[in-house]
Formats: sequence, C-alpha cells, structure tokens
Amino acid sequence: MGKRLLFLLVALLCVRGSVLKGGKNKSKVAWNRSEPAVVVPRTFLGELNPIHQLNGTLVPSRSPPVLRLLSNGTAEYLRGPLSTRVIPTVYLLLVAVGIPANVAILCALASKVRKASSAILYCSLAASDLLLLLSLLFKAHYHLRGNQWVLGEAACRVVTACFYGNLYCSALTLACIGVNRYLAVVHPFAYKGLPKRASAAWVSVAVWGAFGAAVVPELLVQQSYRLLEVDRVTCHDVLPLGRRSHGFLVYYNLFLAAFGLLAPLLVTAACYARIVRELNRSHHDWSMYVKASSLVFVIFVLCFAPAGVLHLLHHVQLLARGTEGLYVHFNVAACLCCLHACLDPFLFLLMSKSAASRRYSRTFKGKTLSLSV
Repeated sequence: MGKRLLFLLVALLCVRGSVLKGGKNKSKVAWNRSEPAVVVPRTFLGELNPIHQLNGTLVPSRSPPVLRLLSNGTAEYLRGPLSTRVIPTVYLLLVAVGIPANVAILCALASKVRKASSAILYCSLAASDLLLLLSLLFKAHYHLRGNQWVLGEAACRVVTACFYGNLYCSALTLACIGVNRYLAVVHPFAYKGLPKRASAAWVSVAVWGAFGAAVVPELLVQQSYRLLEVDRVTCHDVLPLGRRSHGFLVYYNLFLAAFGLLAPLLVTAACYARIVRELNRSHHDWSMYVKASSLVFVIFVLCFAPAGVLHLLHHVQLLARGTEGLYVHFNVAACLCCLHACLDPFLFLLMSKSAASRRYSRTFKGKTLSLSV
C-alpha cells in the first residue's frame, strides 16, 4: 500500500495543468496602491469584501468574514476532484494505517523509555505523527464536504496549527535521530560518555518548544473565510490580501521552510552519508544496516524535500511577483509529506531488526568499545 500511495502522490505532484488549465489562470495580483503591498502565506489570495454581502443578502455578523477571490484557478481547485476527492482519500488511507501503527510503537516503547535514549526520541516522533494524523481526519472531513468548513474558527486554527506544526516537529525529530545514530557510529567513544537519556529528553523538550513557537502565529490570525464565488467557508486555503495581521506570516513561513524542513533535510543527509561511509569501512558485514539506512534516508527525502522546496518557492514567488501558482503543488507535496507519519513505525522496526544482531565495535588505545546502532 505504501508504494502505491507514494507513486500516486509523486504523480500528482508532477501534474500541473489539470487544475490550473495549463497555467492560463496564473494571475498576477492587482495591487491596490492605497493599501500596503502585503502578501499572505501558504494560501491562495483573496480580498476582503467591505460590504459583507452574499448574493445580495447581508451576512450575519457571527459568520466568517467574506472574501472575494482574485483568481479563477482558485475556484476551480476548490471545486475540483483533486481537493475534494483525491487528497482526502489519501488522508484517510494514511490515518487508517498510521494511527494504529504509531499507537503500537508507543505502547512497545513505553517500557523502554527509562533504559534507552533512542526510545525517548522515537516516542516523541510517534506522538508528533499521531497529532499530525489526527489533524488529517478533520482536513479530510473538510475536503470531502467540498472544502466547506463547518467546525468553527477556533477548530480551524487548531487543526491548521497542528497540521503544519507537526510537519516541522517530525522533520526536526528525525534529524535528531539521525544525529544520535551519527554520534553512536562515527564518534562512539564520545557518545559513550554522554548523558544520553538526559540529552534525549532535553532535545525532545526543545523540539516540542520549537513546535509551540511555530504554531502560535497560526493560532492568532483569522483562518476561515466565506467565499462569494463558490458560496462556502474555507479553512486556511484562502486568506486576505493587504492585511497587516496576516502579512508578517509570509516572512515567518520563509523562516520555517528554511529551518523547519530544509535544514533538517540537510542535517539528515550529512549524518546518514557519514554513517554509511563509516560502516562500509568496517571489517564486519553491515550491508543490511547500510541498506536500511539508505532506505530511511531516501524515504525522508521523497517525503520532505518537495514540501520544503515548494514551501520556500511559493513564498519567494509571493514576495517577488505576488502570484500564487505554486499553492496547488504545495498542497500535493504536503500530502506526500504526511506519508512519513504512516511509514515511521515500519522504518523504526526495519532499523531495529537490521541492528539487532550486530554491535558496532571500535578500538582505541588498546580498548574496544561496542555500541548498539
């Protein structure tokens, strides 16, 4: 099932014209010179309707603010099968497989947290993946209803923050796991002397602290809006143009793309490259562990690299030209990124099995040190 999901998501990421009709609707935003040139993050662009009327009828004051779309491509995406059928179907498949698998890993590691530092990091990863998968349930509900959000503004903010925040949290935790393995293999003597459990606990606390900081802006701004053209309430998909309350987020999300997704990717690449190189120099047969490490890294790249790159390029495009053409592709890449939450438990079992029968040995000044990898 995992291979089929991966193939489907990569194929979707390569299809550009199906939603935007060959790029004809890549509209440049007509900036209002009376308003500051402010763009908004990770979404389609909309413009606040000052009259707050829908089809000639005054919208109740308790309803979400009304937006007017600035691109026909936005309406096509919101009505189209990609956002209303394909993406939510993938989300539900990931939830069906990922939630039981991560719960099982948490139960299996609960008794090992006090004994192994790696168990602390894997428990943190499983908890992050669980929160991400739970947010997918609400996002699937939203998409299957035709991108109609019915759960209120507070729930929209929480689900949006949980979804994006846990993408960064998972990427950072996986990078920390890579660093832990790097130290155990490449610098085993220094690793042996470290307070490993305390270090792992503090690293997990720091990662969750970064998660908290990453989600605060999403919790502070309006996320749900009623759209005139499609007569529905969206959650995070369309945000207003020219509002100072939203404008700062574009720079904040550029920072998150660089340090929440791309930096962990580079750190993980460096760690696994050095691990494979070191094990290949060993006198023992580490081929199974090398293959397992290579598979973990390849899946990490396939899941996180498209989302990180498109996240960055989307915001650069907004800043440079005020266009939103990459948002559809970023949505598909984010869907691909969620695949990792489903695969992490199985990758953990694969790595554990490949290292179970081996201990890594290094000799230094006549002393031999053995460590489990």
